[in-house]
Amino acid sequence: MLRPISDEAILERADQVLAVEIEELEKLKGRLGTDFVRAVRLLLGGIERGGKILVIGVGKSGQIGDKIAATFASTGCVCVALNALNALHGDVGVVEDGDIVIALSYGGETDELLKTLEVLRHFNVEIIGLTGRMDSTLARLSDVALDVAVEKEACPLNLAPTSSTTTMLALGDALAMVVLDAKGLSREDFSRFHPSGSLGRALLTPVTDVMRGRERITAVAADETVRAVLRKMSAGKNGAAIIVDADDALGGIFTHGDFARLFNESTDIADEPVGKHMTPRPVKIAKSALAVEVLALLRAHQVDEIVVVEDDGVRVAGIIDVQDLSRHRLL
Repeated sequence: MLRPISDEAILERADQVLAVEIEELEKLKGRLGTDFVRAVRLLLGGIERGGKILVIGVGKSGQIGDKIAATFASTGCVCVALNALNALHGDVGVVEDGDIVIALSYGGETDELLKTLEVLRHFNVEIIGLTGRMDSTLARLSDVALDVAVEKEACPLNLAPTSSTTTMLALGDALAMVVLDAKGLSREDFSRFHPSGSLGRALLTPVTDVMRGRERITAVAADETVRAVLRKMSAGKNGAAIIVDADDALGGIFTHGDFARLFNESTDIADEPVGKHMTPRPVKIAKSALAVEVLALLRAHQVDEIVVVEDDGVRVAGIIDVQDLSRHRLL
């Protein structure tokens, strides 16, 4: 039988979970050092000699391993998630001399994992262990052991893997992103590995393909009244007006949302200059950018419109509305 719980208690519990996991991630960050560097060197050495990355784990660690393997694969690495339960029944056939193994087990004593590692050590492979017990068998069998220990799980019973799986995943991400950086992967390279879905389209789509050009935007002078600007916005079916000067330089932006907020505060704004109520220095992006950069700006600034400027960073070229991204299936 479920016990009653208030809205406040729901949010409080969620805050506690996030706070615990953030705290454990901060501790993990503070432990990064020479062992992490050694692990990266092993990965880069394996990649350079043409080896694969094999990620192996059992249970929740195996599920985290699947995500880590997928992340490495998305950076162009040949990476395989090796199921420890199947490895001893033929799947170990994918292993070759020169491969790098990333083995995950918080306790470091999982039988199926350790049996598989004993077999893998008959190959010329190097093992990176991610474990919360640096005195465990996994740590001993590893060429480099990385500490993902946590003081407490986010689970109120301190039982369900929560903080521990979060730190394991985050450390795997850190390894993959350092490798990506070392490989010098460009946006174009990355897009080759993500040809489908919104991410692939965003990586391949230039801003000019999704923006509304000058002929479709509402561009107004700062001394025009709010009433006149709203009429122009309605006529152009635009949710925002861009304020420009005589040289077409960006001055600010005024949106329907701005008007609604201001009208609630005062109904006497209709005949005031829009420049008085515009948002100066709005979020902007260069005309030569890619749509993926627009997505990053939207997430960072929590806005619905981004002004597009010429590559001089000053003159207005157009605008991108979040609805434009949806129409192009980029969200």
